[in-house]
Amino acid sequence: MPLKKLILAIAILLNLPFSARTQSHHENVSPFLADRNSFTILSSAKPVAYDRMIFGLFIEHFHREIYGGIFEPGSKLSDENGFRKDVIDAMKELKVPIVRWPGGCFASSYHWLNGVGSKRQPDFDKAWQVEEPNTFGTDEFVLWCKKIGAEPFICSNAGTGSSEEMSNWVEYCNLDAGRFGRLRHDNGHAQPYNVKFWSIGNENWGSHEMGAKAVTEWGPLVRESAKMMRRVSPDLRLFAAALPQKEWTLPLLKVAGDYLDYVSIHNYWDGDHEHLNPASYMDCMMKTSSIEAEIKRTIEILDESGYRDKIKIAFDEWNLRAWLHPGLFNSRAKMDIKARDNNDINSTYTMADALFSACFLNTCLRNARDVKMACLSPAVNAAGALYVYTDGLVKRSTFYVLALYANQLKKNIVKIKTTSEILRNGHQSTPALDVVLTCDDNKTHFVLAAVNKNPTKEMVLRLDFKQLGLQPSKQIKGMVLSGKSQDDYNDVGRENNVIPFDKTFEVSHSTIKIPAHSLVILHLE
Repeated sequence: MPLKKLILAIAILLNLPFSARTQSHHENVSPFLADRNSFTILSSAKPVAYDRMIFGLFIEHFHREIYGGIFEPGSKLSDENGFRKDVIDAMKELKVPIVRWPGGCFASSYHWLNGVGSKRQPDFDKAWQVEEPNTFGTDEFVLWCKKIGAEPFICSNAGTGSSEEMSNWVEYCNLDAGRFGRLRHDNGHAQPYNVKFWSIGNENWGSHEMGAKAVTEWGPLVRESAKMMRRVSPDLRLFAAALPQKEWTLPLLKVAGDYLDYVSIHNYWDGDHEHLNPASYMDCMMKTSSIEAEIKRTIEILDESGYRDKIKIAFDEWNLRAWLHPGLFNSRAKMDIKARDNNDINSTYTMADALFSACFLNTCLRNARDVKMACLSPAVNAAGALYVYTDGLVKRSTFYVLALYANQLKKNIVKIKTTSEILRNGHQSTPALDVVLTCDDNKTHFVLAAVNKNPTKEMVLRLDFKQLGLQPSKQIKGMVLSGKSQDDYNDVGRENNVIPFDKTFEVSHSTIKIPAHSLVILHLE
């Protein structure tokens, strides 16, 4: 009898439960390894420096993200420029590398000239059916990015705008010459902003977008816009709205690939824009296994087009929870503006959001060769990392995930193979553990990030000190992000329900215990 059949037969005789089986890269392995949640370093692969741009953020002119979010002139909590000082301090905690603005759907009908200078007039925002005061524009955005220490990333209007309008915007930001370079100077900003990151369009593939484009229109528009923008500022890093679908992205790359540095893809996995009906914790954990599919399909397209390695992936809008904005997809109806307040119900954003976000970042780290940027959408309010209100702010569970990754991980990702028990939810399943390993340049200090998706059960993780080149230890220092239950959350008056805490992990037979519904950061040296 073959060995695998013999093992399975013995397991059946011993009545070992199927739920105890383990999984490595979605393949079942021996049930005898049920207590062997572990990882193996792939010695043939050298550590790779990942791009910290994957810890980026996104902010849009939607509801209370800008006005009453990051920008609130007259507030006792704002500085002389109208920026909320408590938000700036929180952003500094995250060491935010880059922020994308002004949208989103808003970008596709936004004319940047209306948001600069001293004689600004309000516009009616056709994307969100509200009045846009234009008091926060390019100059304010660039200054805010400078205050938080982030690179500005501008998404241009490829919907109702033109290639010339996009290139004029680059001129305003980056040149000392020309009509628009002089306009910036006349507006009180003598030094060029040197904005390097520019996206041509937002989601112009979608019928919901102002100025949506057919696939045959998109490539030529991107090509001509890129040509004009680079004539103004040759060292730009250019992005174009894309999909992880060949039907859209292959024609784009065939026509405009030589002009691009990134393709932009978006997803909100709990994606009900019309109704307040957040998915349960277990449903959210099942969604973690689908994150990689978007990236892998995009990599396949880049491979097929011949642009892999020249063009990188920017997941520049991502979140577990979609923003609630009923009516966006019904052009005959007025949108329910008041319903957007429901995005700020803090009980929506639980440990499910934290652990999904950690799994998303882990997936980007595992695909560090191709994924060079990601922007959590949005930074504040709606489904953002911060809830900002008149008298203060609340750091949601996702805020602390970003803070841990930005401040604790080492600069290189170590390629590993993980073996994990399986977490089941009806007919769906996912590995219960999601682990990534980072190291310093000398490979003497390792930092491991481990997610235990199981809502109630701690997981035993085996550490191979010999393979790490480290002496065995009886104790390991680390940090834990968790809550009293998988549905715990932070809110006004209960801001510290879900916060990271220091923990010393006891090592027994080279194993440690990862608490239920938690993110654990371990320092191994």
